[in-house]
Amino acid sequence: MSTLKYRLLNFITCPYCKDSAFPLELIVIEEKVYEERRLPDNATKPLCDLYCGYKRMFIKDLKSQNIEPPCDECIKKEVVVGVLRCRVCNRWYPIIDEIPRLLPDEFRKREEDIAFLERYQEQIPDEIKFMGKPFNISPKHS
Repeated sequence: MSTLKYRLLNFITCPYCKDSAFPLELIVIEEKVYEERRLPDNATKPLCDLYCGYKRMFIKDLKSQNIEPPCDECIKKEVVVGVLRCRVCNRWYPIIDEIPRLLPDEFRKREEDIAFLERYQEQIPDEIKFMGKPFNISPKHS
């Protein structure tokens, strides 16, 4: 499994909702910067073809607003801890130690997911904490 670089959002979607859920919403809790990373001299910008996860904008919108793709900054950053959320089905997927855990419900561990929500509850939106699937910390799931 790949670490969560912002440009990965150009490729991933909810395992349940597929393309209707593109792009997934990203909530960054902790980010790491690798200052030494640089784009190759021959790199063509933008690196992403559909969606810029770093700017949280579709590439077509960046172009229509004459916004320079931030590939030089994006390449330096990775999400260490965060959450990916499907806006269609409200499933959420934790990012732990730079790894997105895009597992189907039957392979998720309730205790681990609840512990994650409780640990980061100040940074996680209420839609996820109280209504997220497959687990949340609403009173009925306690």
